[in-house]
Amino acid sequence: MDEKQGVIGAAGLVKEFGDVIAVDNISLSVGEGELFGLLGPNGSGKTTMIKLLTGQVRPTAGSAVVLGLDVTKDPVGVRKKVGIIPEQETPPSFLTATEYLDFVGEVRHITGVRKKADWWFDFLDFNDKRDVLCKDLSRGTRQKLMFTQAFIHEPALALIDEPLINFDPIMQRKVKDYLTEYVRRGNTIFISTHILEIAEEICSKFAILHKGKLLHTGTVAELKGRDQHLGEFFLSLVETGAHA
Repeated sequence: MDEKQGVIGAAGLVKEFGDVIAVDNISLSVGEGELFGLLGPNGSGKTTMIKLLTGQVRPTAGSAVVLGLDVTKDPVGVRKKVGIIPEQETPPSFLTATEYLDFVGEVRHITGVRKKADWWFDFLDFNDKRDVLCKDLSRGTRQKLMFTQAFIHEPALALIDEPLINFDPIMQRKVKDYLTEYVRRGNTIFISTHILEIAEEICSKFAILHKGKLLHTGTVAELKGRDQHLGEFFLSLVETGAHA
């Protein structure tokens, strides 16, 4: 695979859970410097795709290469290189926010992790929560902490499940600006979301999933060139798929 053309490359990915096919023969590629949005209704297979691409679950069939590594053969290697924010923010309940980031720094061998953590506590405005146990943090603050752990080692690729779901409008704007700038610096971001306004605003490329199947892959610029909004396009495609 050409690394520049395929930071992520998936071929024929299938994931079955008993009789349920969560991901059904998905092939897609994500290029370097893209902000790629995986879109779909709840239950469409978005979270399962992120787990497959990060080696958290093994595919029933097919393959995927992420940053040059086979996710089935080297899932730990993949997770070392990328940043991951799961849909459910789950920092260890028995650690404080600072202790958790110290732990992340130790696991990832990050030099000067406290100084990097200081920047994030300031940037995401949760300095007053440094010494609070994770179990006592609000959902929004846990989301800030999980965002920090995903980016504190400045990965070339971050995979984020519903990136803004627990943020207020002010924090949403700050995080969207950060993601856009992060990609401008040559990094790659893969997000899954069902909030189409977010995808239309910040994504360069997108794919639409419905019931585990890939319905479409394209660019936001192509839609704008046809004077078409992503929301309208998405709904027409999914509704057609639902009745196919």
